[in-house]
Amino acid sequence: MNPEAPNPNTLNPNAPDPGPNQDMSHILVVDDDRRLCDLLRKYLMDNGFRVTVAADADDARRQLRAMEFDLIIMDRRMPGEDGLALTRSIRENSSVPVLMLTAMGEIEERIAGLECGVDDYLSKPFEPRELVLRIATILRRAHRAPAPPELRLGNHAFDMEREILRDADGTVLRLTTTEASLLRALANNAGRVLSREELTRLCAIDGSDRMIDVQVTRLRRKIEPDSRTPRYLQTVRGRGYILRPD
Repeated sequence: MNPEAPNPNTLNPNAPDPGPNQDMSHILVVDDDRRLCDLLRKYLMDNGFRVTVAADADDARRQLRAMEFDLIIMDRRMPGEDGLALTRSIRENSSVPVLMLTAMGEIEERIAGLECGVDDYLSKPFEPRELVLRIATILRRAHRAPAPPELRLGNHAFDMEREILRDADGTVLRLTTTEASLLRALANNAGRVLSREELTRLCAIDGSDRMIDVQVTRLRRKIEPDSRTPRYLQTVRGRGYILRPD
């Protein structure tokens, strides 16, 4: 068995679950560990999800061409093309949420994943209940519909209640889980400088100050006319960041 895989006694299909998912969201599991895939498929199906498995990146692409998915659970390390490269490729034409499974807890690895467009990380070994709860959180945010009231940021509007960002045409711009939490924290404290430590706590981000910097850079690309000279999400040297809405 792959030493990076969760303990099979931990990932127990008969373990107590947080309740079925009534909307039958379709999940693609991408992992070369067949035993783990079988365990995940059974456990997630027992919790009300539709599940398709893929053994590697090429298999995942075939599945993505054939069907639509609500979420991808992907292993970080796979033979051939790894999870980061596959996520980068998927992000060229799809915004489907990605939950990355990894045995590596290093901050640099997590930063690399976030830069590629990963929505969330879960380290092996993991508790199956936590996996289902994280899936539910990601899907709940992805399925929310936009509605007022909104915070104006130039041509963009941010619904703080639903954590949804729209452009001038009303098109919803995809935010990752961390980006949405970061923008909401800044919006709730608009006009006030928040240190990196405060943002880490408010957004429940597991990592160093650099993790906040990476997320700020990604967020600026979505809300700023020119991310190199930010108008709304500004840096206050030596103190942190401040959001200045219209």
